[in-house]
Amino acid sequence: MTESTRPPYNPANFAPGPARDARFNVKEQWIDCHNLSDGDPEQEVEFFHRQMNEEVNGMECAARTLADFPDAEWSVRMSIARQCYDEARHVEMFRRMFEQRGGRVGQYPVLNFQYRIITNVGDLLGRLAVQNRTFETGGIDAVQVGINNAFAEGDTEQAALFDAQLADEITHVRFANEYLSSVSARDPASIMRVGRALNYASGAFFQVMGQTAIDAVDYPVDEKGRLDAGFSAEEVRHAVDHLATQKAKKT
Repeated sequence: MTESTRPPYNPANFAPGPARDARFNVKEQWIDCHNLSDGDPEQEVEFFHRQMNEEVNGMECAARTLADFPDAEWSVRMSIARQCYDEARHVEMFRRMFEQRGGRVGQYPVLNFQYRIITNVGDLLGRLAVQNRTFETGGIDAVQVGINNAFAEGDTEQAALFDAQLADEITHVRFANEYLSSVSARDPASIMRVGRALNYASGAFFQVMGQTAIDAVDYPVDEKGRLDAGFSAEEVRHAVDHLATQKAKKT
């Protein structure tokens, strides 16, 4: 991607970023990160470094949701608190992995787009729809691919890390799906708030990533993982069909 094809970016469409110490070089758009091609010897370490920071984002977003919605139902607050704990473990897992493989904290630029998008949503249902039902659902698809690739390469340590992460991500998506379903059943108008949040997040995500980065992601839908996470068979079929349509447009 060249500067001429840089996606439009309006900082006003995002919440302020989370605090980071001087070790971190924070960027706002994907084009400004250290984006390595497949086969680059540094690619794996850079991925683990970037993933560590994304897990920090996940922890920070869940913690902010607890603080911002103190009157939410106790059951969902407990689920969000457990998510905070899970995300903290993920941070430690990825940090340990990339340091064992020669990386150091702050070695590569990072993005905090998830935090800046999610915390800009002022509604609890909207936040869960964006963070858990969207970003973490995409994570389910990606992690399953990571597990398969790690086993194919004989990297059992990496496969075990991804397997543990996948189990947690499925739990995070499932509690959000269950909560959104229960609220929408008694308050159908809430679906409109969720729709507005998802529409906003989609536009903001494009400003960060741009079409080039979005098109480069080619993970198949993890049908079993999504079903385990509380999506209906119809929703999973729709996701599979949508992905097939998007692939067809690229060819």
